[in-house]
Amino acid sequence: MHVSRRVADLPLSMTLALDARAKELASAGRDVVNMTIGEPDFSAPAVCREAAVARISSGDVKYTQAAGTPSLRKALATQVSTTREVQYTASEIVVCHSAKHALSGALFCLIEPGDEVLMPLPYWVSYADLVRLAGGVPVPVPSTPDCRPDLARLAAAITPRTRGLLLNSPCNPTGVVWTRDELAGAVAVAERHDLWIVSDEIYRRLTYGAVRALSPVQLSDAARRRTVIVDGASKAYAMTGYRIGFAAGPAPIVDAIARFHSQMTGSPNAVSQAAYEAGLLHDPPEIPKMAAEFEKRRDLVMRVLAQLGLTAPRPDGAFYAFPNVERFLDARGSMGFCQDLLEAQNLAIVPGSAFGLEGYVRLSYALGLPRIEEGLRRLGLFLSSRRPTASKR
Repeated sequence: MHVSRRVADLPLSMTLALDARAKELASAGRDVVNMTIGEPDFSAPAVCREAAVARISSGDVKYTQAAGTPSLRKALATQVSTTREVQYTASEIVVCHSAKHALSGALFCLIEPGDEVLMPLPYWVSYADLVRLAGGVPVPVPSTPDCRPDLARLAAAITPRTRGLLLNSPCNPTGVVWTRDELAGAVAVAERHDLWIVSDEIYRRLTYGAVRALSPVQLSDAARRRTVIVDGASKAYAMTGYRIGFAAGPAPIVDAIARFHSQMTGSPNAVSQAAYEAGLLHDPPEIPKMAAEFEKRRDLVMRVLAQLGLTAPRPDGAFYAFPNVERFLDARGSMGFCQDLLEAQNLAIVPGSAFGLEGYVRLSYALGLPRIEEGLRRLGLFLSSRRPTASKR
């Protein structure tokens, strides 16, 4: 039986693949510290769990509208309006099975065959493949040496086929939060060349200290008209398994995403919609507590990485560190480094090549402090066993 080329050539998400391998080893009895996957080690807020149970107990678990329940869309419009300081209505919100589902729907509705989409490096593992699945051409844009957006290179990457710009702040894998000037520079490029913007803001609420993540829509009315926001409950609400998210943007695009998803999936999960709505209406106290714990873990990780002689962009958001390990790599690159680390020290992390940027690795600190400390100890042992070479960067 023939499998279509678009799927045959599609790789499994590298983070999920490495997570699966780590769990396979753990099930065989090995004490694996798994720092691969971006899944908070917290429970969903109590109010969300209670709302999910109540919805199931009511027996009212039926199809909803393809774009989501009117009450959830209204609650999301209120939340987006408040947090982005720009007015949105329910008609500009579409509820999806996850932020990833919202992202894929937006790309399929915006990309024509052959359209080029700019993606500042490093980018989340699924971006390039989702762009290709939608018929587009992903165009990685090199970063500055400290993994911040390089606006000159962004502008230089424009061609007659460029149609869109895919942004992510706070960034997965670096935790970098774009400054207002950086974001304004990217928006200026988009406005000058009439590009649409998809802004992945799934980590927006997980920032540290005085740092706050901005959305392109906060910079100008023109930016708001060309931007689709992608967000959801998985990260800030620790609701990964609920699979619920949304897109916010101009009504014609939102309507298109709803039509697309009506054919692909029917409607979002009714139970998860009820749980998410409860979280939006009650603003659970667990969220700032979780963010404070992530900040504490961030500080530990960055301190130990520095002690190990590794440099990394400062993560002011999300829950990842992205240290440069270039001088410890052999011809197999960061993938070989991570494979050797898993076999030698039972520590699972993700190679930078998964994010389009060789020479780095990603460590998730979405696990408890004792396991983070043990993982960093194992990393130190592994580095001490490898012969460093002169860094190329």
